Amino acid sequence: MELKNPLYYTSSSPHNSPGSSPWDREGNMDRKEFLQRCAAIGVGVFFIKKLQFPEHLLAQENTSSNPGEKIPDIIAVRGGTQVSRLDRALKEFGGLSTVIRKGQTVVIKPNIGWSQEPRVAANTNPVLIQRLVEHCLAAGASKVWVFDHSCDHGPTSYRLSQIESYARQAGAIVVPGDSPSYYQEVSIPGAVRLKKTSVHELILQADVFINVPVLKNHSGAGMTCAMKNLMGMVWDRGEYHRLGLDQCIADGCLYRKPTLNIVDAEKVMLTGGPRGYANSRYSEQNMLILSRDIVAIDAVSARVLGQEPASFDYIKLGAERGLGKADINQLDIRRITI
Repeated sequence: MELKNPLYYTSSSPHNSPGSSPWDREGNMDRKEFLQRCAAIGVGVFFIKKLQFPEHLLAQENTSSNPGEKIPDIIAVRGGTQVSRLDRALKEFGGLSTVIRKGQTVVIKPNIGWSQEPRVAANTNPVLIQRLVEHCLAAGASKVWVFDHSCDHGPTSYRLSQIESYARQAGAIVVPGDSPSYYQEVSIPGAVRLKKTSVHELILQADVFINVPVLKNHSGAGMTCAMKNLMGMVWDRGEYHRLGLDQCIADGCLYRKPTLNIVDAEKVMLTGGPRGYANSRYSEQNMLILSRDIVAIDAVSARVLGQEPASFDYIKLGAERGLGKADINQLDIRRITI
């Protein structure tokens, strides 16, 4: 697809220097203004348009990783820290060089939906994103972009979540998602209801797409994890609700399946999701789950949340559309405790 007025965000941008933000003081930054500011200072920009640990994950723990061994459907790591869990999961996966070739561009899509601090666990943990950026660059990525279309005020969500600062410290380019000028309308082949939608340009153009949701309760969908996290790549989330939430979640995943899904299940919000409140209840799971299968990772995550995958219609619909496997009994799961 040839993009209209497409945009490569560069690390030389004044809005990605240490201590800076991709927004102005009023929290406004559309693509036209971004261009004007870069041109004014001579910056080169190239444009292209405590539940118990789930029993089914504890059984038959596998802690070995042999070269040439088939990559399992699910890698579930429990214990340790955000850094050690990711390091171990990627080791079991065979490293990010499995999916990133030297010189490729990567977009990381965390959950930065809410103007909440990390302790609330409403957003993906910033330490996890920082470490993932480091792994991407070490694997040879030429650029690593990080963005989300926040539900709350974008600049505030980026700042309070600490994802903006942690990602930039690791070398990522943090990009806004709060202006329609960053989005382009696309058709979704095979969709039942969400046949067209406007998708962020970075999803259209990056070579590698890594989806990094936080697992938590959701007042509308019951659970938000990998599949629902893709609602943050579109401009009009309201159309999902108008056309039917579950079907549109499945339809949205048809446009571009993530190259890799990594679920932050360290501190799992059980009530009050998706934003989190003072009286929200949590389960300290200290887990990270990794998979290339967006349906399978949601099915397993549902169990971690204490639910059955079959209770979420969008998981069933995703499996029916061929997006992945929803039957946990059919999954090859590697379980690791560190």
